[in-house]
Amino acid sequence: MAILIHPAEDPAARTEAVRLLRAGRLVVLPTDTVYGVAAHALLPTAIERLYKAKGRPRDKPLAILLADVDQLERVASQVPEAARRLAQRFWPGGLTLVLPKKPELPAILSAGGPGIAVRLPDHSVAREIIRRLGAPVAASSANRSGGPDPRTAQEAVRELGPHLHLVLDGGPSPGGVPSTVVDLTSSPPRIVREGAIPRSAIADLLPDLV
Repeated sequence: MAILIHPAEDPAARTEAVRLLRAGRLVVLPTDTVYGVAAHALLPTAIERLYKAKGRPRDKPLAILLADVDQLERVASQVPEAARRLAQRFWPGGLTLVLPKKPELPAILSAGGPGIAVRLPDHSVAREIIRRLGAPVAASSANRSGGPDPRTAQEAVRELGPHLHLVLDGGPSPGGVPSTVVDLTSSPPRIVREGAIPRSAIADLLPDLV
């Protein structure tokens, strides 16, 4: 299968990305952290395709990328006050929040668990694609599981090439570091992964953070 790489600023390529996502295909998107491989978050077959492409164990959940804060209500059954404080400070940006998952979301997204990881990327192309899709996307770094985090479209193709249907090239990722992940389904909240946002900045808003 030929891999189609297009400049992210190409309007026709963005339209094609939306069409492919609706059809259950995999699209690589530039983000503010690293390049991500995306699938329609409400299509279990598309999510399964993403897991297979990455060789990702099924017990490792995927993240959901949103177009705007309003989409939180579509994926989270509860949005605690702590989540709202963190979102107000760090979204859009390199912070992923784990929140209680709405039961109607595909179980494969969260590896059967009760929480769902959500992020609002600080990248206009990614948010436009998700907005036009009209649904969140399931996403993970565009690499084989355990591989190097891709900072360019070309690195994403080297990692996942045969599995991809379209790649939007937005140039080198400005961040190059994965997002920080904070689990708000546990009490007290805990850092699952420290990344783009330092622990100290999270602790300023969540004094009981572990």
